[in-house]
Amino acid sequence: MKKVLILSALIFFASISVNAQSLTERESPNYFSNHLSAVSSSANSFAASGAYYEDSYKPKKNLLKLNLTAIPLRNYSVQFERVLGKRVSIAVAYRNMPEGNLPMKDFIIEKVGSEDQEAVDIINSFTLSNYAITPEIRFYMGKKGYGRGFYIAPFFRNANYTGGNLLFNYNDENDVEQSITLSGDIKANTVGLLLGAQWSLSKFFVLDWWIIGPHYGKSNGELIGNSSRTLTPDEQEEIRQNLEDFDIPMVKKTVTVSANGAKMVVDGPWTGVRAGISLGIKF
Repeated sequence: MKKVLILSALIFFASISVNAQSLTERESPNYFSNHLSAVSSSANSFAASGAYYEDSYKPKKNLLKLNLTAIPLRNYSVQFERVLGKRVSIAVAYRNMPEGNLPMKDFIIEKVGSEDQEAVDIINSFTLSNYAITPEIRFYMGKKGYGRGFYIAPFFRNANYTGGNLLFNYNDENDVEQSITLSGDIKANTVGLLLGAQWSLSKFFVLDWWIIGPHYGKSNGELIGNSSRTLTPDEQEEIRQNLEDFDIPMVKKTVTVSANGAKMVVDGPWTGVRAGISLGIKF
């Protein structure tokens, strides 16, 4: 609008200079008055059209996004967001990890130390899969809004983790090494707060940065292993000791071993952090 006003003014003053001589010979007051009225009318018309554009601007309210940074970790996460207004939107995310070895297994073994062969065997044999559903409500804090700018998002997460082939070795009554494998599910419910920022890349694409989203809650589950042979009391005690020594941070374990196998019940707090970069489409 400023450019139009400046251009109109230049045309107006150019008109004054060109017609200055004839102006002095004719109706000078009416001449200026008529030109000023024309410029004012043009400026008001342009301002009205600009206001109409702002009022009629309708952002795309549906956003479907894929978390790109989770893919190398065998996590496939999609999120749907619905913009409710300039400051508020709601979203729900679904994440799935197909069954497989631990992500970054070699890095974990390096940190644990290859000299601890029992720990290395557990890490190599262990399989993991999981899924999670995460609803959230977003509050956009910037001037643009409508799904753009910095936001804070309280969220709830329901997650299920399935572990398999958790291997524990023991020596039988003939001093021959045997093993028992445990598998089972752990469920976790947590709440948290996500800080992030979202940008509109074009008419149809959006970039979402989950800066950090710590969450905390409660978990419970059990891992069960059945033995193919009857376990002696000494074998049961060795298995029990191995399971007790298996450390799961912050989680309370209850270990039960019988002649038929072993069970480990876990119950306690659960924590995690959301982070990542997602690319999505708007429609």
